[in-house]
Formats: sequence, C-alpha cells, structure tokens
Amino acid sequence: MLKDIIYAASWLINPDAPPVAGGALLVRDGRIVETGTLSDLRRRSSAPVVDYPGSVILPGFVNAHTHLELTHFPSWLHNSSVDYAPRRFTDWIIQLIKIKRSLAAEAYPHSIQEGVRMCLESGTTAIGEVVSNPSLAGLYYQSPLAGRLYFELLGQEPDHFTGTLAAATAAAVQDDAVQTLRTGFSPHSLYTIAHTHLPVIRDASALHALPLAIHLSESRAEADFVFDGTGDFASDFYPYVGWERFLGTPARCSSTELLDRAGLLTSTTLTVHCVHVSGADARIIKSRGAHIALCPRSNEILDVGRAPVRLFKQLGIPLALGTDSLASNNSLSLWDELRFALETFPEDLTERDLLRMVTVGGAEALGVPAVCGSLEAGKRADFQVIGPCDGGESRLLERVMREGTLQEVYAGGVRYAGTA
Repeated sequence: MLKDIIYAASWLINPDAPPVAGGALLVRDGRIVETGTLSDLRRRSSAPVVDYPGSVILPGFVNAHTHLELTHFPSWLHNSSVDYAPRRFTDWIIQLIKIKRSLAAEAYPHSIQEGVRMCLESGTTAIGEVVSNPSLAGLYYQSPLAGRLYFELLGQEPDHFTGTLAAATAAAVQDDAVQTLRTGFSPHSLYTIAHTHLPVIRDASALHALPLAIHLSESRAEADFVFDGTGDFASDFYPYVGWERFLGTPARCSSTELLDRAGLLTSTTLTVHCVHVSGADARIIKSRGAHIALCPRSNEILDVGRAPVRLFKQLGIPLALGTDSLASNNSLSLWDELRFALETFPEDLTERDLLRMVTVGGAEALGVPAVCGSLEAGKRADFQVIGPCDGGESRLLERVMREGTLQEVYAGGVRYAGTA
C-alpha cells in the first residue's frame, strides 16, 4: 500500500507563480499528487504531516550543464606531475587533457559519485551531464538525480569518430528507457569535431530523437579558429593533440552560423556558454528555438568574457544555468552560481529570472519539464527546504535567493541524508 505524506512550510514558492502562504505538497510514491495550502490538503487527506515552520519549500534545482566526472580534478591536479600554468583558454584545455591522460579508469567512478553528492547536498536534483565514456552511465542511473545524460562526441579521424558515435548511440538508445535520466548527444565543440562530421551527427540525432548539447562560442580563441583557422587552437592545441593535418579550409562564419548550416540548431539543442555570440548569432539561436545554458563563474575563472545576457533577454531566448565542472569552477552549487549571477548581471537578471533559470528553465532546456522543475501534480517530488524565512511576502523571494540557507533536500520524495 502506498504511503501518502504531506510536506508543509510557511511558504511554497514555484517559478512563474505567486508564493503560497502555508503551502504544502501531498507526496505519494516519490511523486507530487497535489499542492495547495496545508489546511486544504488536510481536509482532503489524513496523511501524516512533515512541517517546516519558518521555512520555504522550493523546487529542486536543475543544473543544466555539468561534467561530474571531473569533480576530483582539483586533487588530480594537485597530486599530478603536470607542471603547467594555464594563461589562456587553450592552455587550460591542454592542461585538462594532460591530467586526463594521466588517470587510470578507476579514478572516474569515485569522482562521479562525489559529484552526485555535491549536487544533492546543495539542492540540485536534476542535471544535464556530459558523459565522455558510455560505460560510466550506470553510475548516474544508480543515483537519485533526474535530468539528461548527453553522451559526448568528438574527434577528427573518421574511423575514431565513427566508433565514438556508434558507442554513444548504443548507450543512448538502450538507456533512454530510464525515465528519470533521459539521454542525448553532446557534440563537444566546433574545434574538436571535424566539420564534415556535423551532418552525420544531425542525422543520428534525428533518427533516434536524441537532443543535443554543445559548447558554443565559449572563448574568443574558438571564434577566431572557426572563422579563419588561426589563433591558439591552430598554433598550440592542434599540434599538441596531433591534428595538424586536419587544419583545412576555415568556415569563414561564426560558430553559430556553422551549426545552423549543418542543421544542428533546433528546439531540442542546448547551447552552452555562448559568450562570444553576436546579435546576428543570437537571432539565429532565437529563431531556431534553441536554449542557452549560462555558466558565469566558469567563464570568469577561465577569463573568457561574459555572455551578452541583456541581448538574450531582449530577444526572449530561454535561459538556464549551469556550474560546468570543478576543472573550471569552485563548487557545484547552483546557489553559489545564481548568487554570483545576481552580482555579475545586476541590471539584467532578477531573483525571479534566476529562480526560473535553475528550475523550470533548466528542465525545459533539458527537455524534461514533465519530470521536474516545478512543484506540480504528476512531477517527481524534488524539492528543497530553505530557511529561516520569517516575515511576510514583501521581498520574500529576494530574501530567499540572496540570504536563504539550505536545510533539507528531497529527490523523488526521498530525503537526502547529507543535508542538515
């Protein structure tokens, strides 16, 4: 027999809706059955009540762009013999490759598990994760997290790329039956994939109805390389990875235009970073219905610039927020990320904007709004309890977003034991 439980707090806050005083959730078998005020739910149900007075119930956060396999990167770097201090974006990429080449396969499972823990303990219950090795997918399916796994595609050599695509396709098609974590492809970037492979990715994506996530215009070095084949990627990165023979005819267009010409910009495409996009690029993204995942702390740490957020908002491009990885960030907490974004874009992003970006906006970007992102009947019971939040409705969301403290996290109706 399924057990009903009511979870209540002084306030229940949903994106795109006014806060509910004395709000509550009726949860059954890990899903939300009904929402409303505690008094209303009590009239219709005799279920036991778990009450959090003086607190707020929020949806679990959706981290739209993660690389949890790199969670242990700081310790790997500290313990390595790699003597390399990144000064440019390409330096950082080379350093990352050096560290990964020094690792044994058994290093990754513990790193992923630690990343899952860090997400949950900071209120994140869904992720858009880039998976470089399909054999690691089972670790995510064993976790309480929802969202989507994007199997990474990269490479220049046709044989290598064909093998990578086949392995990613097999994993994505086989595993997409797992409803809490759906699947997709992640073409890494336009500097790590031969442009002749882009139509192949488009066709495989369409054939299997698999959405895409791609790093787009993260650095000026990428923009220069795609347009005219010059810069740090041509002089340093390609020689380091042995790709000199693939330095061919430049695209003579922006990364966004190149993706669009190849048919990879659609309503199921998640473009990540988008720091160096022009107004024309942004209008293409908007016209194709693609989403953007911003990663402002990663961009700041790697010194690649800041995304034109005001332009994106003016055009009405749907936005989400991601932390990227601990190879380019200080934490996996979306609370840290959204508070940084509030300080970095004070004229462009409000508390309500950021709440949407880390909840339903993230779920929409990942194509899973029916599963998570808001507190509605039928969705997973993914929620967090924030406090203390005494006082009335005036400035309630501002107080929560800027000053609130995470108290509890529930993923699929199960309390995560790592919280207070």
